[in-house]
Amino acid sequence: MGLGVAKVIWVILGIILGTMAMRSSGEKRVQNRNAYAAMMYMGTPRDYEFYVATRVMIRSLVRLKVEADLVVIASQDVPLRWVQSMEEDGARVVSVDNIENPYKNQANFNRRFKLTLNKLYAWKLVDYDRVVMLDSDNIFLQKADELFQCGQFCAVFINPCIFHTGLFVLQPSMEVFNDMLHELHVGRSNPDGADQGFMVSYFSDLLDQPMFHPPANGTKLNGHFRLPLGYQMDASYYYLKLRWHIPCGPNSVMTFPSQPWLKPWYWWAWPVLPLGLSWHEKRRQTIGYGDEMPVVAMQAIFYLGILAMTRLARPNLSKLCYKRPDKGVSFLQVGLKAMVMWSILASYIVPFFLIPRTVHPLVGWTIYLLGAFSLCSMAINAFLLPMLPVLFPGIGIFGSLLVMAFPWYSDGIIRALVVFGYAFCSAPLLWISLVKVMSSLQVSLEREAFLPRLVESTETSEFNKLY
Repeated sequence: MGLGVAKVIWVILGIILGTMAMRSSGEKRVQNRNAYAAMMYMGTPRDYEFYVATRVMIRSLVRLKVEADLVVIASQDVPLRWVQSMEEDGARVVSVDNIENPYKNQANFNRRFKLTLNKLYAWKLVDYDRVVMLDSDNIFLQKADELFQCGQFCAVFINPCIFHTGLFVLQPSMEVFNDMLHELHVGRSNPDGADQGFMVSYFSDLLDQPMFHPPANGTKLNGHFRLPLGYQMDASYYYLKLRWHIPCGPNSVMTFPSQPWLKPWYWWAWPVLPLGLSWHEKRRQTIGYGDEMPVVAMQAIFYLGILAMTRLARPNLSKLCYKRPDKGVSFLQVGLKAMVMWSILASYIVPFFLIPRTVHPLVGWTIYLLGAFSLCSMAINAFLLPMLPVLFPGIGIFGSLLVMAFPWYSDGIIRALVVFGYAFCSAPLLWISLVKVMSSLQVSLEREAFLPRLVESTETSEFNKLY
């Protein structure tokens, strides 16, 4: 009995000491009165990409030497190694339970926004006087610490009537946080079912509030304010002039509120959207590409191996072409034509999906073209196709990349017209290449048959006709 009581006492003491240690650690990590905060949750096909984007943003803020803590509001199911990496980057990770989204059954609800209401936890960070809440697709061009002088809630209207929640300033308050949870419970109107619609509804009078101008003496303001557009420069504004022209407020923060598949961290986003290279430059300066490069190296070796083996095996592959006296093979000819076209199409599609999504665009496009060329070489040698027509789609893609990446366009309209003109001129050549491939295949089929040996006649004389 005595041993049992002692064991219980030791367990209780361990729990108390552990709790004290956690509190002590938390207090040490709150080093500033203000914080930049981001959010991370799981459950979408793009969890890893947003994890990488969050790390790049954290490291970028560290490089800018901001005078604030960096906080990541992470749901409980975020992998531990991701949490550790973000802490190593300099962030304080706060684990939270996901807020149940009461709007998930709305007709217009997008499931990728199911957990964005976790952003409301920013009001629970009461250790700080002010918090700048950020989406992961922000790029800081310069320090913006003056934002901490803003009032209880401040946001940018990148839309004339609706403010954007990719960046906003708030004063943490348990009273506001609990009231927001109550409004969720009673079903406050929310047009999109996400954090954006809820906050626009909750702070419905923000459009009528004054513009924020930071006091020269560094004091904090009270009330609600609209932030100048320069604190949330929508990347789409850039593309009309191919340069920034935001006259109101400092050009401090660039954001990418675009379609998910055109976020700047995807390798295919550049040169389709030129600003993607700006994000990758931030990544190169911060966390680098160490996680993706081993996969890229293995793919490059694999594709080079295919090229080498295809070249060495060409004499044997060409022996698939042999004569047959049987002329009733029209059905097999149609099937073979379809197989050839699908193999060429797959050669240009498959490499695209094998490349790590967040690799540098120059590396990504290089591996893609190498992969397409190596897989096309298999089709060329297996079916004895003409090389140039088969490779023309890849040549066309490479040319389009050069056209889009041309750095001396006067504005975005000229760039778009040139890209359209290039596509217009390339389309007939692409059609000619397709016709050339099909005609070449038809000639081969009329003279010879590409048929497996197992359907050949078992007569020995037929096998002697290989050449």
